[in-house]
Amino acid sequence: MSDTPPPEPLPESKVQTHRRPIQLIWLIPLVAAAIAGFLGWRAYSTRGPTITITWVSGDGLQAGQTRVRHKAVELGTVRSVVLSADMSHVIATVEMQRQATRFLTRSARFWVVRPRISLGALSGLETLVSGSYIELDPGSPGDPPETSFTGLEEPPPIRSDEPGRTFTLEADRIGSLASGSPVFYRDIPVGEVLGFELSPNGRQITLPVFIRAPYDQFVHEGSHFWNASGVSINLGANGVRLRMESLRAVLTGGVAFDTTAEETSTPISPPGATFHLYPDESTAHAAGYRERVAVVSYVEGSVRGLSVGAPVELYGIQVGEVTSVQLEFDATTAVPRVAVHMEIQPERVLRPAAPRPPIDVARGLVARGMRVQLQTANYLTGQLLVALDFFPNASPAEADEVGNEIVLPSVQGGLNSITAGLTSILATLNRLPLEEIAKNLNDTLAGTNAIANGAELREALHALADTMTTARDTVRRLNAGVAPALARVPDIAQSLQETLDHANRLLASTNTAYGQGSQFSRDLERLLSQASDAARSIHLLADYLDQHPEALVRGRTGGAGD
Repeated sequence: MSDTPPPEPLPESKVQTHRRPIQLIWLIPLVAAAIAGFLGWRAYSTRGPTITITWVSGDGLQAGQTRVRHKAVELGTVRSVVLSADMSHVIATVEMQRQATRFLTRSARFWVVRPRISLGALSGLETLVSGSYIELDPGSPGDPPETSFTGLEEPPPIRSDEPGRTFTLEADRIGSLASGSPVFYRDIPVGEVLGFELSPNGRQITLPVFIRAPYDQFVHEGSHFWNASGVSINLGANGVRLRMESLRAVLTGGVAFDTTAEETSTPISPPGATFHLYPDESTAHAAGYRERVAVVSYVEGSVRGLSVGAPVELYGIQVGEVTSVQLEFDATTAVPRVAVHMEIQPERVLRPAAPRPPIDVARGLVARGMRVQLQTANYLTGQLLVALDFFPNASPAEADEVGNEIVLPSVQGGLNSITAGLTSILATLNRLPLEEIAKNLNDTLAGTNAIANGAELREALHALADTMTTARDTVRRLNAGVAPALARVPDIAQSLQETLDHANRLLASTNTAYGQGSQFSRDLERLLSQASDAARSIHLLADYLDQHPEALVRGRTGGAGD
């Protein structure tokens, strides 16, 4: 064996490793994955039930774009819009959010919001920019959930969360009323008509109306509703009066209601209470009179122009209305007659201090001459009214009571009274001797014609003309002869006045020489006085002849003062 030394151990090799740095580009897919996961989680967490909505037309609906909103908050998106198998309607599949789950109940309503123009309103104009969308109106809380709905073609007039109460109106006719027509209280719009429905027998129409709070507190058991559509025109003593609730009521119709001061003490009506819808305001106010007395009167002759609802007046004040007009045959007299049935409302007039039975009051009034008479209410339209007037010279009659109606006597009136008056005038004219009067008148005219055309009248007229010519010539000659003399009268008067002045001066000197008490002075004064009277007479004569020159021919005429 050899002693060989063991080999030396080889040196260990050392391998150096180099780590590469993480690249930032790998962060992008990681972030995208995180975002996708977040969006998926968010979509899953917010995803609600899928519902279907049926419409007659898919106008305004687009898959993936049309949104479902409530009070401008997005609650879902339309995923598909397809036709039904029979192509009679459109089915829209809508994916709702989780927060909308509690709104999807049986009473929920959906409709498409798009531009709408009607007589009463203009809505949806914002969709011209944003596009159409589906509006959700949540139903009443607590209703069972639902996933299939029928969409509304028109927006509902009232939202489910609006405070107020709904009442029911019953009418025979609705006129221009429709869904959305306004309801007024003292000219203030306080609600809307929700729609209308015809009764199964086809004789009555039911209209649900909604009145917003706090105006619903004004609806009492004694409130009255009436149709306020159109324009009301009244022709009275103060002229023509035009009244309308509003322009909207004229275009789309409207309903108004009111409660009298006496009825405000009645309880407030609960939701769903039923009221009668009267055709106009006057009829509605008349319905507030609860006490009514049935009256009938029989008239003979035409009643053209008398209709149901015509007023019954006493001293020009309405105390009732006509309820029916019927043609009857009186078996006793074998003469047809017209029965006018009326309702008298005593509450319209003052009550007596001690109320008596209606039949006793009627008998007392008839005994004083009260009768029923038809009178013309409007000469343009020929409408009649029933008047309770007093006729002191009327034939004796009595009021009677048959069943539950009071029978009142009547007298002719209206067209019959006019016809009777014309008949009386014609009868009087027929009794006149018109032929004899005409013959005498012809004879008189013939005699007058003979006199006018006779020779005697012509000769008399010629003689009168000759006389007037002679008189005119005489006056002309008189004026020519008298004028110079009249022209000299003033000069004569002036000379006489100068003579008197000289005489006065002479008298003054004589008084100085002979004295005032001498005989010569007295004679001279008497002479001057007579001369003064003569001068005055000449002045008067001159004035008279100046005014009446013909007196020189005919002499003085008239009294002493002329």
